[in-house]
Amino acid sequence: MARSGSPGSITVLGECVADIFEDPTQSGPDGLTLRAMPGGGPANTAVALARLGTPTRFLGRFSNDTFAALFRARLGASGVDLTASVNASEPSTLAVADLDATGQAAYTFYANGAADWQWTDHELAEATKDAACLHTGSLALVSQPGGSRIEHHLAQAREHATVSIDPNVRPLLVPPSVYRERLPRWCAAADILRLSEEDCGILAPGAGLEEACDTWHAAGTPLVVITLGGRGALVSLDGKRVTVPAPPVVIVDTVGAGDSFTAGLLHRLAALGHLGSRLDQLTLDDVTEACAFAAHVAALTCSVSGANPPWAVESTLRIGAAPHLPELGC
Repeated sequence: MARSGSPGSITVLGECVADIFEDPTQSGPDGLTLRAMPGGGPANTAVALARLGTPTRFLGRFSNDTFAALFRARLGASGVDLTASVNASEPSTLAVADLDATGQAAYTFYANGAADWQWTDHELAEATKDAACLHTGSLALVSQPGGSRIEHHLAQAREHATVSIDPNVRPLLVPPSVYRERLPRWCAAADILRLSEEDCGILAPGAGLEEACDTWHAAGTPLVVITLGGRGALVSLDGKRVTVPAPPVVIVDTVGAGDSFTAGLLHRLAALGHLGSRLDQLTLDDVTEACAFAAHVAALTCSVSGANPPWAVESTLRIGAAPHLPELGC
């Protein structure tokens, strides 16, 4: 199927979240000093894609509060097209992050009634226009009332675009049963399912990773990529599998690493000419190359504080230009 939009253009649909971190250098017995950083899985993915040079449009619902100004500034400065996003009266979503000694982040969300979940069918009409790929997932796909409406629009987008989904499971905010009940429908719409090993343990409890991949292939998704942290990534293309290994990286924190991986994967698949179709011509060699590139983008994100993905020039200088890429990153 031919592309209907700009070659390689990607629309990302989902939430922006203010990631709130303690600043230990300013905190003391009289109180905590907090720092707000713009984040949210879909927004992070859009930023990473645009910085890599992919034409990227973000469909989000922006509040009129201070946090929304922060979101817009970051996305716009990264080169993301915001013309189809929505101005909303509801508040922004907040996530308070706790980092452990290894840099792993755990979040407490403040999201009830937030702007990100109030999508209408009219607003979502933009999601089905003029892109080779539609990427979505995370909380926007499971939070009501907007989640069911986004799910409905995936079928329309699929008529002319590759559909990519990252479930980004948040079990403390949304019951795992909600994800498990909806996942077969997502797989029926998705060409690409990118998720973490931790997500797999929640979505397919008791199943091995390969067994889970086969289940999701049978439900309709041809490409499943499971990131394994420092062990690399498991790639499964219609049951043909390869594990892409990971080189060492000095981790500052892992905030946004999975989102950067997704962006690197989609960016490279676009460069290889595979987006805009059902991935019928995609080979295991091509997707392995794309995942190697994706992992290096994630590694660069892990090497700095917060969700701060690299720019294209930085990626080229530090990891080498494709197709002669070193092995996998974070």
